[in-house]
Amino acid sequence: LVMPCKLDKEAAKQAFKKHMTGKKFVAKAFKDDNKIDEVKGVYVPHWLFSCQAEGQVSFMAEKTTRRWSDANNNYTEISEFDRYRSGNMIFDNVPVDGSTKMPDDLMESIEPFNLNEAVPFNTAYLAGYLADKYDVDVNQSMGRANERIQASALDAFEDTVEGYNAVTPMQAAMQVANGSYKYALYPVWILNVKWKGQNHTFAMNGQTGKFVGNIPTEEKKAKLIGGLGGAAVGALIYIIINIISSL
Repeated sequence: LVMPCKLDKEAAKQAFKKHMTGKKFVAKAFKDDNKIDEVKGVYVPHWLFSCQAEGQVSFMAEKTTRRWSDANNNYTEISEFDRYRSGNMIFDNVPVDGSTKMPDDLMESIEPFNLNEAVPFNTAYLAGYLADKYDVDVNQSMGRANERIQASALDAFEDTVEGYNAVTPMQAAMQVANGSYKYALYPVWILNVKWKGQNHTFAMNGQTGKFVGNIPTEEKKAKLIGGLGGAAVGALIYIIINIISSL
């Protein structure tokens, strides 16, 4: 399958500018003098896994049951409960990046893609884009797929344990069955920015426009703001003490 790219290079550049808007402590030189070294549209290979998952999970749930005080202390009573969940879930087309050139966390951050818009593979869709070929085969990708499926299943079970202050998984067993897979190319815009001798990589979902990437911050500015905040608190305490002293 191939997911047709719906957004162009200019949209990727605009998304980069918008990504920086409102960010705190962004280095001024990066804002004013950033140079996008490269913008490229890439069709990234993905393996899409479908399966049925069966799970059993035990949780430790905590709830504050009462609070009271005496002349010296405040007390909080927390009760612990054992909770158990089991069930079946169906997972369809869980994507796993099939290229070692693309960081998995970056590719997963721009999800989701709407697979309903995918079409049978046709080279015409690749015109003007780079098309990467997988170098992580389906067997190598199964481990990551199982991790994602199990993590999602655990979250789904945990969401059903309601009415508690804290819920902690204690033991979990997951089994996956009836697995199948597809091969698909997903459109991604990659922006490489060089700044202070380092490469900063940003990515945009070529279908939805979701944009991700870490912006370098100006540490001195962050420390200055933090210092001013501390100084303001100190000044406020000093003023309060002086007011109390004068009463």
